[in-house]
Amino acid sequence: MANAGPRASLPGSVVVCECWARDGLQSMPALVPTARKIEMIDRITAAGFRKVEVTSFSNPKLLPQFADAVEVLRGIRRRPGVSHVVLMPNERGLDRLETCQQEGYGAEEIILMISASEGHNLLNFRMPHVDAMAEHARVMRRAHRLGIRIIGCAGTVYGCPVAGDVPYAEVAKVVRFYLDEGAQTIMLGDTTGVANPALVRERIGALQADFPRAELIAHFHDTRGTGIVNSLAALELGLRYVDASLGAIGGQPATGKAKYSAGFTGNACTEDLVAMLEEMGVRTGIDVGAMIEAGIRAEEVLGQKLRSNVIRAGPVIHGASSPDKEPGAAPVPGT
Repeated sequence: MANAGPRASLPGSVVVCECWARDGLQSMPALVPTARKIEMIDRITAAGFRKVEVTSFSNPKLLPQFADAVEVLRGIRRRPGVSHVVLMPNERGLDRLETCQQEGYGAEEIILMISASEGHNLLNFRMPHVDAMAEHARVMRRAHRLGIRIIGCAGTVYGCPVAGDVPYAEVAKVVRFYLDEGAQTIMLGDTTGVANPALVRERIGALQADFPRAELIAHFHDTRGTGIVNSLAALELGLRYVDASLGAIGGQPATGKAKYSAGFTGNACTEDLVAMLEEMGVRTGIDVGAMIEAGIRAEEVLGQKLRSNVIRAGPVIHGASSPDKEPGAAPVPGT
């Protein structure tokens, strides 16, 4: 690690939630075999990630990628101190998860999401705010009884692909609802990657002023290449939780609907974000080498090149080394 010097107001350590197996895979039209999902989740937890999105309980007819949600939960290796997170769209999904909880292979946390843009919520979930809040309140009461922690996610926090700019009051309304219903953390979703650092500082600063006790999660998409810089801007405001995905995959669910943002989505890239934070002296608890190996394996599983820079360049080298032993550093004949 480099001698980073002053770090603005960055926290000394952060929790990076790895989203490859849920928010990542939801955008992949090709179905990944259950055994490969389990393998990848086990690799991710072995690398030191303390929070992992593992699956979604969305309707399998709409998102067949997650038809094996129960099998994934049953098959993954559990490690002490790791929180397994699932997306929970409605009460029917919670019915299925409740059975898993009772049989001993459930989840520690669920994500519930309402888009701050009501137009986007109608497009994505076919519900106006009032109906979504009523159903989510019922889900949260049941989850509390089951001992499951709740991540209340406000989507389209920084802007909407349907309605354009989203008023702050609409974001605050969703955040206030989840806090009032007992959510332990609040995810701030940049659903289609429209944020920039100035807007991040403005919007999160306002939320911190209005909800000073709320534990906020930075969740940025890399649609326009700003996922990592926006994540850093959020962490500089004191956030301790940040989401990312191996290879920067993720985004709009592959439901067959028309693609917004021309279909070019994706989360902030885990490998690049974690390597940068470690270089800056921010502890993640993640083994960078094991993370890079997981990123390489993710490309093999999906059969395509993903968007990580670090798995190709390798981590920064601070001591003397032999050029022919470093990735990409060997002399190229004729140059």
